This record gives sequence, structure tokens and C-alpha cells, in this order.
Amino acid sequence: MKNYYIIDFDSTFTQVEALDELARISLEHHPARESIYTEIERLTNAAMEGKISFRESLAGRVKLLEANKSHLEKLISILKKKVSSSFSRNRVFLREHSDDVLIVSGGFKEFITPVVRPYGIKTENIYANTFVFDDEGNIIGYDENNPLSDEGGKVKLLKTMKLDGTIHGIGDGYSDFQLKESGLIEKFYAFTENIERKSVSEKADHITPSLDEFLYVNHLPRAISYPKNRILCLIVGDVPEIATHLLRRDGFSIRQKETLEAKYVKDIGMLLLANGTFITDEQLSQAEKLKTIGYLGNSKGYINRELCNEMGIVLFDDKKNKKRNGEFIPKRMADFINKGDTVMSRNFPNMQLPRMHQAHRLIHIHKNVPGIMAQINHVFAQHHINIVAQFLMTKGNIGYAITDISKGYDDLLLKELRQITTTIKLRILY
Repeated sequence: MKNYYIIDFDSTFTQVEALDELARISLEHHPARESIYTEIERLTNAAMEGKISFRESLAGRVKLLEANKSHLEKLISILKKKVSSSFSRNRVFLREHSDDVLIVSGGFKEFITPVVRPYGIKTENIYANTFVFDDEGNIIGYDENNPLSDEGGKVKLLKTMKLDGTIHGIGDGYSDFQLKESGLIEKFYAFTENIERKSVSEKADHITPSLDEFLYVNHLPRAISYPKNRILCLIVGDVPEIATHLLRRDGFSIRQKETLEAKYVKDIGMLLLANGTFITDEQLSQAEKLKTIGYLGNSKGYINRELCNEMGIVLFDDKKNKKRNGEFIPKRMADFINKGDTVMSRNFPNMQLPRMHQAHRLIHIHKNVPGIMAQINHVFAQHHINIVAQFLMTKGNIGYAITDISKGYDDLLLKELRQITTTIKLRILY
């Protein structure tokens, strides 16, 4: 059965509410701009949370805008830079499923179409309101006959479309949930990458902090193999706020604790420690999912580096304890998770990798022994895998091999790579 993906625009495809942004442009020089901004945001949130009707909210906001076509040009320029990160990196999925992806929004085609079209969204698959202009190009209203301008508009529209297949809805607002409530869609995914509205997410079939998460749970092709929101980063001790901000902004799930307790160790994928924090060998050995540790100071005497090597854990620290290590160390950790970079790690070979383009990246961490690359490439050859690029560096007893491949792979390939006797850890990055 054919699948359809109904995607909201404001605070879903983009990081912001477009009408709120338009108000900041059109009212830039208005003496009462701050109070008007506040009222427009109130109307937006009230409708998204289901507290007032959508038509009441839309009419109120459009009336307050005092906008014209020249303001729309500026808005489009801003929105193109505010596309949600997970939509940007999954552009390939959107293009390859252009027949199945529909943008359904209470926003306006005049600014939605130029923003989503570069992502392969077909013009005929964009459903939204349209403005009404006067002879001088001023926005004086909207087409009130469009069902999307009314309360329950998405439900009314979908009833007329009669899509034959399984329909998934992705959005952040109450109007998106109404599709599920109506029984017209199979599942509703509350999109929380930009904002989480509790009144909406509590009713969702699944909370998806990113498009990666939606694609992952539905076994669909995606830019990264494992959603970053599923990677738990434990932050321990007195860590600068900027460090937490950087890792949370990158999409990782954050948990903060004053001390490192054994019960938190088992499930963490990343660990950021304040200077002076000690991790025992027993705690470290239990961290089976741990990929990288960041230490805001000199880790010598606080972390067993040999044990990190044995477990394939990349360690970043700052033995000089520079003031900016609260930014520097988290960025190094994120670069390792995102690309496989180990630049300036304390225990791994220093490797900076090129960006990936339409390929898969497999990372093989192994004991530094002769003949390992021959064994790895034998496995690829047996599965008729075309290697796009390959990198290998060693440091002490650690070997770090990265292979970019141009075609899909199956579980048997991964199983055989893991079965190479000197393998410490295999990561599938894309």
C-alpha cells in the first residue's frame, strides 16, 4: 500500500512561525511593535495548543501584520536559512519521495512554495492558504473559501483529497493532531525539534524530536543511521552552560547530574565531565554504549586511557585547561559522532574526514595488528561493495579505519566486519 507523508510547515519544516517572522519585518519601525509582536505570538500559540479556533487566530494575525509583497521577499530569504536541521540533511529522502510528501499548512503559499521547492517538494503537493492583496501590493486579507483558513481545515482538506494509502502526519500543532483524531491518518508524529507543545505531544502516537527519528522508526532511508536524539549525553559536575547548549542544539539527548553514579552509566553514548571528576574502571567497563568522553581539563589520573582504548572510546580533554574548553571539547565530541573526526583526541589517531555525499560511512575500531585492512576489504569484496574512499590511521595499540561505500549494505556485512578477530567496535555513521 502506498505511503503518504503529510508535513506541517511552521515550526516543523522550518524552525520558526513564518507569520511571527513576517511581523518582525513589516512592523520593524512601528512604535508599538513589541506589544503587537507579543499579541501575534499569543494568537499563534493559542491556536497551536487548541485554545482558540484557527480562523480566529489567523484573522487576528493577518490584521496586525501591516505587510506587503516587498516584506514577503525578505521573509522568504530568512525562512530559507531557517529550515529545520533534520529536514536539511534529509533532502535526498524528500526528493526521492516527491510523489508521497505533501506540505499541508495553515500558512501561505506565497512564502511556503519558494522555501520547500528546492527540497524536491512538488508545487501540486503544497496545500496552504493564499493572501489577498490590494492594488499596491498590501496584504489586506486571505482567501476565506480555502478550507485551510478555517477551524479543522486540514481535516476538511484531507477529506476532499481521498488519498488511497497509509497516511502519516508530522507536525507540532493542534491542527496536525486533529488529523489523527479524525481517523484520516494512520499515525500522528509530534515534531519537537523546534518547539514542544505538551498539549499536543501528550496525544501523539510518537514524539519525534527530528525527521531522522521519524525515518528511523519507519525504516525509511535517512541521512544518518541512528537519530542523535537517541544518543544520551550525560553531563557531570560544574560544566559551563555553553557546553550543554552546544550539545543540546546539535540534537543529542541531555541528562545532567552533580556526580557520576553507576546507575546512569549503562545507557550513555556520550559523557562530558567537569574538571576533577573521576570515573572508576568498574563504571567505565559498564558503559557498553559509550562512544566518546569529553573531559574539561587534564584527564590523566581521572580516566583509564588504556581501558578507553580496549573499549573503543574516543577521549577528548584539555591538559592545559584553557578557558574556552567548554566550547572546544563538546564540539570535538559532536564532530566525532557526526563525521567520525578524532582530531586532537587524547588516545586515538588524529583524523579529520571529508564530508560525505550520497554514501555510507562505516567506522572500524580495531587492535593495531598487521593485515587488518586486507581482512576488512575482503569482507567488502565478498559482498560486492564499491569503496568510494578509505582512510586508516594508527596510534599505539589502536587502529582506526573509515570506509565510505556507495551502495546499501545488509546485516550480514556488518556481522562479518564485527567478527574480524581484532575488532573492538564497529560504528555505522550513515
